[in-house]
Amino acid sequence: MQRRHLVQLAATALSAPLLDAAHAQAFPVKPIKLVIAFPAGGPTDITMRALADAASKILGQPVVVENKPGAGGTMPAQQLQTAAPDGYTVAQIPLGVFRLPYTTKINWDPIKDISYVLNVTGYAFGLVVPADSALRTWTHFVAWAKANPGLLSYGSTGTMTSPHLTMELIAQKLGLQLLHVPYKGSADLMQAILGGQIMAAADSTGFAPQVAAGKLRVLNTWGAERLAKFPDAPTLKELGLDLVQNSPFGIGAPKGTPPAVIKRLHDAFKQAMEQESYVTALARYDMVPMYMNSAAYLKFAQETYSKEKALVEKLGLMRQP
Repeated sequence: MQRRHLVQLAATALSAPLLDAAHAQAFPVKPIKLVIAFPAGGPTDITMRALADAASKILGQPVVVENKPGAGGTMPAQQLQTAAPDGYTVAQIPLGVFRLPYTTKINWDPIKDISYVLNVTGYAFGLVVPADSALRTWTHFVAWAKANPGLLSYGSTGTMTSPHLTMELIAQKLGLQLLHVPYKGSADLMQAILGGQIMAAADSTGFAPQVAAGKLRVLNTWGAERLAKFPDAPTLKELGLDLVQNSPFGIGAPKGTPPAVIKRLHDAFKQAMEQESYVTALARYDMVPMYMNSAAYLKFAQETYSKEKALVEKLGLMRQP
């Protein structure tokens, strides 16, 4: 009896990889849902829809985008915690996911409880003001903020997002008191600044069309070098702030998704990243494809998780136990 039991266990162990492989070979047999962290109409939505459309053609099934804004861009990752680990629900993983456990009590782990598929791109950031603003340069911005503590209002795409925390870090370095106003995404933020509800906006380059239309002016950008689309805008480093903020993001799946399914998703989205339609959509916002395979993306996630803890601690935003 014991020998028969051992044989059954051995057969099960041997058949599991074969079942996974068979599942992946058939996968997908129905539409895949791609949950993204920001509302419709913004740069994330527009570029990820281009990626999803290209991936749909490769996979032979629709990849349907679902917008889940709020909670600092962490809603899609939270949705993965209750989704079936079958590859039919995947999610955008913005940087905010890696700081969430330090600011909010959650019952899941951003590293252990997500299967990392691949990184696809990253945001380029900057600070803009209305074209007719008296704050014509970064020097004007800083001087006005110092003369009017707590009155200079700026918007971001949400509390604890990279634009918000970077602005708070800048304020800390320069001794400024700024008034932060969070929005759910770039589309809402642009409406607010164009409508005169806030004085400045810290955002990814979703503001590019408004700058091109002469409605907004860029005071600075946050990469290591000036952006090709805004060659006259200085970087933070050029302004004497030793800061570089870019924000890679990619796609994750639920914990326990079969490795063969992860590979199928990885291969399809990697091929989609190389399509002209996706590259063109990214270029509209001065973004580029930024590929990391599953192993490299997991390593990036682990390293970022540690770095974000240091940032949250420095800003005094660590949650109380």
